[in-house]
Amino acid sequence: MPRPWSCWMTPTRSRRPPEAASAAVALAVLALAACSPTAPPGVNRDDLDAAISRAVGDPNTCVLIADARSGRVNYRYNTATACAREWPACDAAGARKLKDLLDATVKDRRPRALSCNTMADGSRGVGWSAGPIAGTDLVYAAMMEGDRVFPGRMMSDRLETAFRRAKVSKQP
Repeated sequence: MPRPWSCWMTPTRSRRPPEAASAAVALAVLALAACSPTAPPGVNRDDLDAAISRAVGDPNTCVLIADARSGRVNYRYNTATACAREWPACDAAGARKLKDLLDATVKDRRPRALSCNTMADGSRGVGWSAGPIAGTDLVYAAMMEGDRVFPGRMMSDRLETAFRRAKVSKQP
């Protein structure tokens, strides 16, 4: 006696030719790669990643570098998810995202170094750092959150050193 029919027994295959599927995937990957920031012009991304990792690297750290004239982001340290989180602003009521601090720095090119608690019991904090990069038309904004966070002033000092090591800043 034959077994009763079931949809699980029916062989299936895609009607799309495999070449079209792989071409669509390749196009999507290229589109995403074109959108993600790489590094400032003339800077080796691997060297910059390593220098920032040594200076302030942490899973909850984000560093953005942008052109000071256009505000276009040239570089991002860490994932877009880590960079998009909101934390207390420390210098005003409410919360902010790192991109908001970067946009403010693009407008006024003023250095900032801020720190405050993210938990009421003081067990976690956030450090913010932003300003122009010496000798360039670039600005940066950085954020670090966690239970062992550097204060904003220390982040600024460490990032200045990292930018020199990676040859981003052009000291006279």
